[in-house]
Amino acid sequence: MGSDNEIIEEAIRLVRDGVDVTLPVNGNSMLPFIIGGRESVILHAPGVIDVGDVVLAWVDDCRYVVHRIIRIDGDRVTLMGDGNVVGTEHCLIDDVKARVTHVVDAKERTHYIYNKGRRRAAKVWYWLRPVRRYLLAIYRRL
Repeated sequence: MGSDNEIIEEAIRLVRDGVDVTLPVNGNSMLPFIIGGRESVILHAPGVIDVGDVVLAWVDDCRYVVHRIIRIDGDRVTLMGDGNVVGTEHCLIDDVKARVTHVVDAKERTHYIYNKGRRRAAKVWYWLRPVRRYLLAIYRRL
């Protein structure tokens, strides 16, 4: 099996060819909305991206992440994982390789991530950054 980057780059190639790709995710950087190690994301061609979108991007010229866009300034994009307390990543719009459209849970149910309720929850979660550390600690214990 190839390295993570090789697998991701193959997924990007398929997305570029118009194929939606399901990619497992690892880590806790997107908690509570995407659970690493248990859930997967469905990647689609990025098209027009906007603040609040979850994307696969090549950030800081060194790695791929699946994180949420928190700001777009011209051709510069700032991302932050929902499970991160501080810290952002940066890339150019051209470094956004795919847009996440759905999450596939552990029971293989597919959930669209841009419905009204999920968008509202993500917006509230963003504004809760000052207390995320405590909320995530509670979430992880449950």
